[in-house]
Amino acid sequence: MAKRVYQVWKGNNIFFLSGRLIFGPDARSLLVTLLLLIAPVVIFCVFVARHLRHHFSSYNAGYAIIVAAIVFTIHVLVLLFLTSSRDPGIVPRNSHPPEEEFRYDTSASVEVGGRQTPSLQFPRTKEVMVNGLPVRVKYCDTCMLYRPPRCSHCSICNNCVERFDHHCPWVGQCIGMRNYRYFFCFVSSAALLCIFVFSISAYYIKVLMDDHKGTVWTAMKESPVSVILMGYCFISLWFVGGLTGFHLYLISTNQTTYENFRYRADNRINVYDRGCLNNFSEVFCTPVKPSKNNFRALVQEESQRPPMPISRDNAEPEEPGDGRRMKVEDDLDIGGDLLKISQRHNIEDIEADIRSRGSDVPHHNSSEGDSALGSDRRPPGVQSEPTRHPNWGRSGSWDIGNEGNFANSKEALQSV
Repeated sequence: MAKRVYQVWKGNNIFFLSGRLIFGPDARSLLVTLLLLIAPVVIFCVFVARHLRHHFSSYNAGYAIIVAAIVFTIHVLVLLFLTSSRDPGIVPRNSHPPEEEFRYDTSASVEVGGRQTPSLQFPRTKEVMVNGLPVRVKYCDTCMLYRPPRCSHCSICNNCVERFDHHCPWVGQCIGMRNYRYFFCFVSSAALLCIFVFSISAYYIKVLMDDHKGTVWTAMKESPVSVILMGYCFISLWFVGGLTGFHLYLISTNQTTYENFRYRADNRINVYDRGCLNNFSEVFCTPVKPSKNNFRALVQEESQRPPMPISRDNAEPEEPGDGRRMKVEDDLDIGGDLLKISQRHNIEDIEADIRSRGSDVPHHNSSEGDSALGSDRRPPGVQSEPTRHPNWGRSGSWDIGNEGNFANSKEALQSV
C-alpha cells in the first residue's frame, strides 16, 4: 500500500489528523503554554469578574467583563493554534543534489583501485539578485538545495524554512514566512490580555477599598487572588510585552530575529527594507502563500536516474598497460591449457583430442604432436602456433589451426 508524504517525512515534525496538522518535535510544550493562558483567566473569572457582575449602574453590565475575558482568551488560543499547527514555510528537500551545479575538482582526487579519480564538488555558496543587490545564498547538505534568500535550516525541526525568524519552544513550531503574522498577533494579543486582567484586578481592589472604606492593604487581604493575578500579569507582560515591542521594531525595519542577532555587528545593508509603511504592509496585508508541501499526497515512486554524462575532459585516461595486462592474462590461460594437454598419460589421448577439433585435421606421430603441443622434446628456438579448442577460450572466438600449422612445425624440425 502506497504511503503518504507525512508518513515518510524526513524532518522531525509531528503530524496529526492524517497530515492535516503539523507541529514541531517539541509540541508538548504547548500544554504548558495552554496552562499559562487558561488557568489565570479561569481564576480571574471566578474570583474577580464574578463579583463585578452587578457593580455597574446598568443592570448586569458587569457580565461584559466575563464575556470579554472569555472571548479574548479564545482569540489568543486560535492565534496560538494557527501559529503552531501550520506549515511555517518549509522548503521541500531534494532527493538528489542539483545536477546543474556538478563540477569536478581534480585537485581533490580520490584513489580508487589504484587510479586517481576526480571528486564531485558543489559550490558552497552562490549569489542571487534581490532588489538589485547581490545576496549570497548557501547550499544545504541536508536538504540538498540552495536555500532561498532569508531561508535557514532549523536544527530542531530539521527543515529549511523560508524567511526563518526563530524556533519558538512556547508554540512548539518554527516561525517563518507562513505563520509569522499569526505569531506576532498571538504575542501582542497575549500582552493585551495581560493588561486587561491586570487592569480589572486592580479595579476590583479599588472597589473593595471603597466598599470597606479601608486602605489598600485591607483590600488586598480581602482579595489575595487579585494581588496574585496582578503580579502574574506584571511578570508576563515583561515577556510578551517586550517581545511585542521587539517584533514591532523588526517589522518596521524588515528584519527577522535570526538576521538581527547574526548580522547585528556586520553593519550590512538591509536589502529587504522598503520603508516602514511598506514593511508593515508586507507582513499584514499580503496574502499568505500556499504551502509547498502536500503532506497528505501519496508518495510517488522515484524513477531511476540515468547515469550522469561525463565529458571527455573529465573522463579517466586509459592506462597504456591495460592492453598488455589483458594479453598476459590470455597467455596464462593458454599456458594452462597446454599444461593440461601435456600431462595426458598416452598418445591416444592426444590423438583423440586432436581428432575432436575437426575431421579435416590429419593424424601425426608422437613427435609431431609433441612439437605442436610444446612438449620438452621440442628443440629449443622452435615456436609453434598454440592450438586451442573452441570451448577453451573465454571469448569463444578461438579457431583451430589448419593443416599448415603442423606442416610448418615438421619443416622446422627437419631444418634443424
